[in-house]
Amino acid sequence: MCIRDSYYTARGFDITNFQVDGVGLPLSSGNNHSGEDTAIFDRIEVIRGANGLMTGVGNPSATINFIRKRPNAENELAINASLGSWSSKRLSIDGSYNFSDDTAMRAVAVTQSADSYLDRYSTEKNIFYVFLEHQLSDNTEISLSHSFSDSKANGNSWGANPLFYSDGSATNYDSSTNTSANWSNWDIKKQNTVFEITHIFENNMQLRGTYSHKSTDEDTELFYVYGTPDKNSELGLLGYASEYDNDDKHDLVDIYLSGDFEFFGREHEFVIGANHSSMEGKELSLYDFTTGNGFPVMPALPEWDGNTPKPTFADGRTGSDVSREQNAVYFTARFSLSDDFHLLAGGRQNDWKITGESYDVVQDASDNIFIPYIGGVYQLTESVVAYASYTETFVSQTQLDINNKVLDAITGKSQEFGFKSQLFNDNFLATVTYFETRQENVARADDNSIPTEIRYIGTEGIESSGIEFDLAGELLPGLQTSIGFTHFNIDVDDEIDANVADYTPEKLLKLAATYNVPQVEGLTVGVNLRWQDDISRSQGFVGAGLSNSGEEIITKQDAYALVGLMARYEFNEQMSLAINAYNVTDEKYINSLYWAQGYYGAPASYSATISFVL
Repeated sequence: MCIRDSYYTARGFDITNFQVDGVGLPLSSGNNHSGEDTAIFDRIEVIRGANGLMTGVGNPSATINFIRKRPNAENELAINASLGSWSSKRLSIDGSYNFSDDTAMRAVAVTQSADSYLDRYSTEKNIFYVFLEHQLSDNTEISLSHSFSDSKANGNSWGANPLFYSDGSATNYDSSTNTSANWSNWDIKKQNTVFEITHIFENNMQLRGTYSHKSTDEDTELFYVYGTPDKNSELGLLGYASEYDNDDKHDLVDIYLSGDFEFFGREHEFVIGANHSSMEGKELSLYDFTTGNGFPVMPALPEWDGNTPKPTFADGRTGSDVSREQNAVYFTARFSLSDDFHLLAGGRQNDWKITGESYDVVQDASDNIFIPYIGGVYQLTESVVAYASYTETFVSQTQLDINNKVLDAITGKSQEFGFKSQLFNDNFLATVTYFETRQENVARADDNSIPTEIRYIGTEGIESSGIEFDLAGELLPGLQTSIGFTHFNIDVDDEIDANVADYTPEKLLKLAATYNVPQVEGLTVGVNLRWQDDISRSQGFVGAGLSNSGEEIITKQDAYALVGLMARYEFNEQMSLAINAYNVTDEKYINSLYWAQGYYGAPASYSATISFVL
């Protein structure tokens, strides 16, 4: 794990599908280095469950769709300035300008710097975004956008804190503990260019084409700490330094036709399209095996100040050079079988391949698979709707079996049904969903392979089933409320990693509410809460030579809740002030047990933002 990585999960599976305006590519390994700044997006949509129709490759978890900002109908300039804990400073400028009735522009600029609750960790970020839109004719519109992000981090960790001592007891460091060296750094530059053209035909059918090019350039110098410390002396850890560089380029072309058609006297809808995507990625890793600075002996971690000589990264050159390509055609139709019943059916034919080598492992693999989708919506009453759906996904694998053949793809299945109801004079929406998702043929090491040449076999996989409740809307005049609760169970083939079921919280509660105070015009107050149940991770067994030798080591994180508060006051239509408080109870918790190491979440913090609209 690393502070610069962001991982997302839903329904027990990693989220690997990320889109921009409905089209996109899965992230490699399911992580998003440096995250995404929301300044350039109008909103973010989360579609839970499998979304094989639009993405093809990925887990049956969820799809996150980033909707970009576009020009407004009126000229506008918004300025936001923020100050917060740990010397956090942020300034954003967001402007929309109409050059004429046919041409408009939206531009965003952001600069941000901050220290951290973690020792030695600080970040700087600059973002620029421009979106140009032009109406070629009454029926044809084109747009061109470009975004640039330059993100720098110092004192970032590669890995995290040890969670247990050699006798199996849990460590309990200060929340600020960071294993990074004082020279650690991670610089990430991202660019994304998107061209779109949309044409509406005389019969109201719409043709839309998109081309996007995205590049990422990462340069890092990292310091990893590993080992198991002694409980009394805190000694026993070693450092491990590396230089890591990554360059990747993504190209995507997507074109689709949508519209209505008449069949058996009723109006129906359809979408048919095709896309092509490609990715070229190169990684380089270097180490220091000669100067003695590449693997230093660590002092006691509570006394660690990051002071270690910087290595000379010139040894052990390794890396990867991998290309991925995906070609697909897809279709979907929404059949209006009656006034109350609508059937959705579609599918995607996906041709996917990968070539190259990654850290001395050949990655060549390919798959060609059809992914079906079917769903239905039935209007039970004027205010209650029932719905159900079934779809699939797949993830190609590059692991070799005992016969040196690439394993078949991981296949995913997802089915769900539920109800939606409008309450309180249609001011409140209630949703309940039951889901079942499964992945099959997940790789694990073959016991018949030798340590120097590990081979793999497919296993039964992972299954998740559960229920979700969502409530959203105006519960009382001026009181906007959103409540979500998820409870699910995970069954895992023990031969893969039984930890998955233990370190994934099975109960999640999210609550948010804002209230417009009637006694003070312009004042809004709010609260949000996120709660999860307890999680754990098996870390192996206590070694020989100790009184409890052979005892299983379990890292536990008890259930906890994070509470945030906010207050916003609108002085007038042009100016407002917002104050936010995060983790107001100062809860101390391990951020994640996704990995065998971990670090603590942020303690209580605060920010203030003043906004101007001109």
